[in-house]
Order: sequence, then structure tokens, then C-alpha cells
Amino acid sequence: MGGVLVELGPLDQLLGTEGTAPEGFWPRWLASPAVRSLETGRCDVARFAEDLVDELDLSISAAEVIDRFTSFPRGLFPGALDMVRSVSPGVITGLLSNTNRLHWEHQRDGEIIRNLFDRAYVSYEIGSLKPDREIFDHVVTDLGVAADRVLFLDDNQINVDGARAAGLRAEVTKGPTEAAEVLVRYELTTLG
Repeated sequence: MGGVLVELGPLDQLLGTEGTAPEGFWPRWLASPAVRSLETGRCDVARFAEDLVDELDLSISAAEVIDRFTSFPRGLFPGALDMVRSVSPGVITGLLSNTNRLHWEHQRDGEIIRNLFDRAYVSYEIGSLKPDREIFDHVVTDLGVAADRVLFLDDNQINVDGARAAGLRAEVTKGPTEAAEVLVRYELTTLG
């Protein structure tokens, strides 16, 4: 969802640290005990914020973390709806996202996103998250297809690597334009 369909705010605005580079940030974020606890549904946002401040020794308060975190998803990218709606008839569409109750239920364009796909797999409901094998196996089992029949798109290489390790076809795409290009290449769209 984030980075492919939904625009995310700047990383340095999220945590209040200057020069936060995505390449170093995302592996650290995905390995964070506070993040893993929130996005697998084992804690609420208040506990997450307190734990994250302690874990990363942040110079901002837990309340400020919550404010920044709440506004981190900025809404759908232009073209995201058209890209998803262009998927060829008969192809099951699904969303697989590391997310939490706050972002899933209250983000800008949330209702549109929740109704856009045939299936939605959100980490806080499943209890596991990308790039862990368990979440990809869950999706494949639920879909009832062979893993190599699933095309997974993500803006983060570590998640793509996890999907590939689970047998899925997977590509890094940043934003709906790159995602649409991949759909065209795989012949899964009504686009050009």
C-alpha cells in the first residue's frame, strides 16, 4: 500500500531525524520490536510510541510520534485508482500491507482503499508482517493458488526479496506508474 498506492510523508518528518535515507531506514524499521508489535496487532499506538521513543532514543515525545505517525500516509497517489482498476477481468486483486489499525481504519482515502481490492491482507489482523515468510504463505494459502501464480509489487527491496524467497513473482515498484508498467509487462492489465 504505502509507496505504491499511497504517498507517504518524508522519513525525517516521521521521526524528527535529519537525513533519514530510505535504504537504511526500512530494514531498521521492519526489525524494530516496537514496530513489529504494533503492526502485528500486539499493542496499541500509545504503547508503540512510548516503546519507539525509548528504542530509538528519539528527541521527540511519544505524543509527537503519534501525531507524526498518524499523518504519515498522505492519501492515494494520482493514478493509483486507475492502475488498480485496469487489472484484467478475472485476475484477483489483493492488497498486502504492513499496517496497523490506526492507518488502516483512519488514513486519508482509507474507505476507498479498503473497497478497491478483491482481497485485503493487513499485518495487524494476520499477526505477521513482510518480509517474513509466514505472511506470504498465508496469502498463497488463502488465494488457493501456487505461489508462482502470485505477482507481488512493493516499494521496498527487502519485502520483494521475502516474497521471492516464498516462491512468489515479485517486483520493486515505486508509485502507480511503475506498478502499471509491471502489470503491462506481465500482461495483467487492460492498459497499452
